[in-house]
Amino acid sequence: MIKTASKKVINGWAMYDWANSAYNLVITSTIFPAYYEAVTGDGNENTQVDSVMLFGRSFVNTALYNYALSVAFILVAISSPILSSIADYKGNKKNFLFFFCTVGSIACASMYFFDAHNLWFGLLCLILACIGFWNSLVFYNSFLPEIAAPADQDRISARGFAMGYTGSMILQIICFVFVLSPDSFGITVGKASQISFLLVGIWWWGFGQFALRRLPASTPIGNGSNTDIFTKGYKELNKVWQQVKHLPVLKRYLFSFFFYNMGVQTVMLVATLYGKSELNIPTTNLIIAILIIQLIAIPGAYTIALLSKKLGNFRALMITVLVWIVLCVIGYYLPRNGILPFYGLATMVGFVMGGIQALSRSTYAKLMPETKDTTSFFSFYDVTEKISIVIGMLSFGYINEFTGTQRNSVLALVVFFVVGLVILYTAAVLQKKIHKHETL
Repeated sequence: MIKTASKKVINGWAMYDWANSAYNLVITSTIFPAYYEAVTGDGNENTQVDSVMLFGRSFVNTALYNYALSVAFILVAISSPILSSIADYKGNKKNFLFFFCTVGSIACASMYFFDAHNLWFGLLCLILACIGFWNSLVFYNSFLPEIAAPADQDRISARGFAMGYTGSMILQIICFVFVLSPDSFGITVGKASQISFLLVGIWWWGFGQFALRRLPASTPIGNGSNTDIFTKGYKELNKVWQQVKHLPVLKRYLFSFFFYNMGVQTVMLVATLYGKSELNIPTTNLIIAILIIQLIAIPGAYTIALLSKKLGNFRALMITVLVWIVLCVIGYYLPRNGILPFYGLATMVGFVMGGIQALSRSTYAKLMPETKDTTSFFSFYDVTEKISIVIGMLSFGYINEFTGTQRNSVLALVVFFVVGLVILYTAAVLQKKIHKHETL
């Protein structure tokens, strides 16, 4: 039976969320998307669609951004099964965590050199930073069932997200000072944004090393043979799938997660560009909205964790997914230049954003069978998540280009949430039946 690790180890694990969430906030959610839209746009605020040229083809600039992230997530989905299984086999998941922390940090810092004249370079940095962030999360998440007893996993998972929101918010405020008052430092708004990217790289790498020193070493499960170490990654993934097929509740939960995660992650990845280009929200107000999300996300993560303790994980997740459906409909009808309604939506998104991520992760950990191959199981979870993100982002970008507006893309996300909700309900019903049968 797994016992919860010491407070020092738990805090060290949560500190990596503190470190890498700076990327998630500054690069994914606030300053970089706004900077990207500024350097690829035509400067006319009345124009909702701007086009850019790359490799001889014209793209809607926001759709190109979505496509670039899709490429990153495809690469993560392909590579993580190999990497995570090697980590389990050799017991060196800390080495992989260090490597991807370093790759992501350097990519963020290199964004300092991105401007209107090297679009390809900016997109390359975006892709590498994304790969570093998400591949490191595979190994970070896989520590959860090793350091926390099942009864403590919801609480500790929520603690990780809360630490992430706190740390990223602190760095965001520091960057906020540069972006809002560039004249005080003798720089332009663009240069202030570039400095912010550099700070993210330093923050992520520095605090990441603090976390790595406190995490425990993993136990190798390999037999010493390296002949099939690369193909073994996919064999391990297939082995996990063979186990999942015989765990009907876990299987249905993963299918549900696959669909509702399309909506959750796509909203989080496109929110700033949607607010900037579709709703014409000024950059300053966008950053304020994201800070609101971060502030609300901390109590939101803990509240939903308490809700799951009272109602059970499945019921809490179903309520949260229902809220996401409502939020997508509201987002579709938001007026252009409507700053206050945008703040209201940001408040609601913040409350459910952290909660659904933390609860999804801990629900999966609870439904997993007892195994030493924790990284392989979380790799399977990660691949499920990444493929769903790819479909969500490609759908969002394609509908944007096809219809000429991101509003239709937002409304289409409702379909993903509804499908996920229905499957989640069937998983809950099945779990109840199995539990009732076992108690007879």
